[in-house]
Amino acid sequence: MKKQNYKIASFTKAIYSGTFDPITNGHLDIIKRALNIFDEVIVAVATSKSKNPMFSIDKRVEFVKKSTKGMKGIEVLPFNTLLVELASSLNVSTIIRGLRAVSDFEYELQMGYANSSIDPRLETLYLMPSLQNAFVSATIVREIIKFKGKFSHLVPKEVVECM
Repeated sequence: MKKQNYKIASFTKAIYSGTFDPITNGHLDIIKRALNIFDEVIVAVATSKSKNPMFSIDKRVEFVKKSTKGMKGIEVLPFNTLLVELASSLNVSTIIRGLRAVSDFEYELQMGYANSSIDPRLETLYLMPSLQNAFVSATIVREIIKFKGKFSHLVPKEVVECM
């Protein structure tokens, strides 16, 4: 029987995008997991004016840069285009998305299908954070900040220091 040769995707570079408003320990968890798979992870911070972010794009980029400082293989950049366009301009074919719970799955699956319908070369890789970060979301963090509650255990220390 002839042995089949299967091509395995080139795991060199991927994009992890989001609003990161602010970056959380859950986001950082996904970034670290992605770095175990890829040589380079581009953390793309979306402008997302329609989401009316709490922090400016410059502040969110600063949060991510400071939180990932010292991590080899990280590039942080803002963007205000379709993710598919960004991936194409950077010659990246893999998108990283985080899944905390079943509630994330349907939305992320639709986005992955929409992206691949625009560019069939794109692959979406879904990663789960560790159990301790599974409940952490930027939405929860923003709500706690709004009401002046304790949030330092939910975000990287660099975020707390910047605030």
